Amino acid sequence: MKRFITYCAVIALALLSISCNERKARKALLPNISGKPGEVIVVINKGDWEGTLGNVLRDSLACDFPFLPQREPMYDLVNVAPSGFTSMFQLHRNIIVANISVDVTEPGIVYKNDVWAAPQCVIRLNAPTEESAVEIFRENSMTIKAVLEQAERARVIANTKKYEELALAPVVTEMTGGSPHFPSGYKLKKKTDDFIWITYSTQFTEQSILVYKYPVVEGENMMSPAALVEAQSRMMMENVPGMFENTYMIISPVIAPSVLYKKYGTHEFAELRGLWEVHNDYMGGPFVTHAFYSPDGQYVIMLQAFVYAPKYDKKNYLKQIESVLYSFEWKKE
Repeated sequence: MKRFITYCAVIALALLSISCNERKARKALLPNISGKPGEVIVVINKGDWEGTLGNVLRDSLACDFPFLPQREPMYDLVNVAPSGFTSMFQLHRNIIVANISVDVTEPGIVYKNDVWAAPQCVIRLNAPTEESAVEIFRENSMTIKAVLEQAERARVIANTKKYEELALAPVVTEMTGGSPHFPSGYKLKKKTDDFIWITYSTQFTEQSILVYKYPVVEGENMMSPAALVEAQSRMMMENVPGMFENTYMIISPVIAPSVLYKKYGTHEFAELRGLWEVHNDYMGGPFVTHAFYSPDGQYVIMLQAFVYAPKYDKKNYLKQIESVLYSFEWKKE
């Protein structure tokens, strides 16, 4: 009996291995995705697009991206009629297909990867009527946005690991015990015992990550919104000077930052999102920060990503560098 069970287990593992290999082989044969970051093809007929379902889709997916100096949509939606959904559009990075037909027997949302291209995210909305499609989308809107967000983030992280600036991770790991993966072109700008500034600059843009740590004070809630905002403000004021005397980076007082508590894989952190500016100057832009405890619980570590791009929209710059924060890994012993 034991031999039979062992034999079955071996067969199951072999079949699983074959299945995984087949998926990898199929993915390798698919063409690369097309389209811009943050863009979503919505395959839906004109009547539904201009009706209630289209309005619900736009309200959910094309709402304003939070904490930007100007209005930018969360996703750029491109409507394509089912009859026009040709091979050119099938290669797009993100696709939502609204399948509304009386023939639908299993209403709901189906999520698939790499259907026509790779790495691709395809979301299929199946419903017998427009009314039921609206209800299904509303019930699943948070998950749909999370799936799109993760697909966009995973592409950035995969590309970063493929073209990584390998010299930077050891510098951050030495101070914190772990590090994000930094894309090619990022450079070390400043380093002290408890603060690191890493940046990627062009003529008109700057994407930077600040890495800093500070001791945990016994008896205090180090992860409270007030404590995190105070700590970030202090570290910026002390370590990020402006171009002129008595200028330094601060959290913009125009709007209070948001603080959310998240888990990504096994990594738990507090997310701060808001606007920064330079005290006594006119520079500013968006930031997002991940704050978490060191493995020994002795320090709070903060990874702060910020963007300066006065001539351009900032959403995609911020999403790129925010994905770098999500690539953080503790050093493997």
